[in-house]
Amino acid sequence: MDRAEWLALTEEPVIDPGLAICDPHHHLWDFPDSRYLIDEVTADTGSGHDVVSTVFVECTAMYRQDGPAAMKPIGETEFVQGVAAQSASGHYGPGRIAAGIVSFADLTLGGAVAPVLEAHIAASPNRFRGIRHASAWDASPDIRNSHTKPHAGLLRESEFRAGFACLESFGLSFDAWLYFTQIDDVADLAKAFPDTPIILDHVGGPLGIGPYKDGRDAVFAQWTRAIDRLAQCPNVVVKLGGLSMSQCGFAWHHRDRPPGSEALAQATAPYFLHCIERFGVERCMFESNFPVDKVSCSYRVLWNSFKRVTADFSAAERAALFHDTAARVYRLK
Repeated sequence: MDRAEWLALTEEPVIDPGLAICDPHHHLWDFPDSRYLIDEVTADTGSGHDVVSTVFVECTAMYRQDGPAAMKPIGETEFVQGVAAQSASGHYGPGRIAAGIVSFADLTLGGAVAPVLEAHIAASPNRFRGIRHASAWDASPDIRNSHTKPHAGLLRESEFRAGFACLESFGLSFDAWLYFTQIDDVADLAKAFPDTPIILDHVGGPLGIGPYKDGRDAVFAQWTRAIDRLAQCPNVVVKLGGLSMSQCGFAWHHRDRPPGSEALAQATAPYFLHCIERFGVERCMFESNFPVDKVSCSYRVLWNSFKRVTADFSAAERAALFHDTAARVYRLK
């Protein structure tokens, strides 16, 4: 059975279809064994929820084949700018795909990263919003490290921070993708650069495989303490999502049928509600992380689960979590 057939085994009606959504984290790519382009993403965003805009986040798609290595990621911004123009034509529905673009630049270049940032802005002057230099790293060979091939302590190194310092002068934000054992590195970075907005991806990457497979309670306790410390940094906001990835250890992708939104909400609510309690709705935003999280559930079911988690929230609080915080942080029109 292919993945689409498996996902179709769990279907349910859309909850609160009139709630406006800005999905602040998805990818676009055309890899040999996986395609997620305008048709695929709009099939998901148009599956019943009111997704009015989205933000693309880097994934090494369509890098330039030639030229200096530092400039090759500009190809991804050029590619996504084209997809965003397709969406803006209105031919793919009313939602605006990639209204914001977050790309990669090697911040370990230090001050030499400035021309790379300028090139990203030139490639997308109306949508480019920030950089993600993924730093997810764990010593265990059972844990897959980020595609940027980071090492321990990357966010604390002087070369990286010299590059990071350039973001403020260009008015750019930073997306941090790492694992829960590294959250304190983000807090240290945020304190060193209090005027640069930092977005913590995927609630800080709690792990549930490899050496963490049978230690969910211990992981949650350590994650909670780190999140509490990070919440003290006013320039940090959190993306609520990413827990359907395989490394989180819920193993939904191994089941005979995908989980429904009730099961998803029950498993993920402790993480999301803790972040909302510590950061407030004005510093939290729900995200899909598609198509990565599509390994476990459909787009419709995932957003239904988010709506279940926040069923008792006020209309203003839900507006912030599902749309307003993301639109503000990524400066979307």
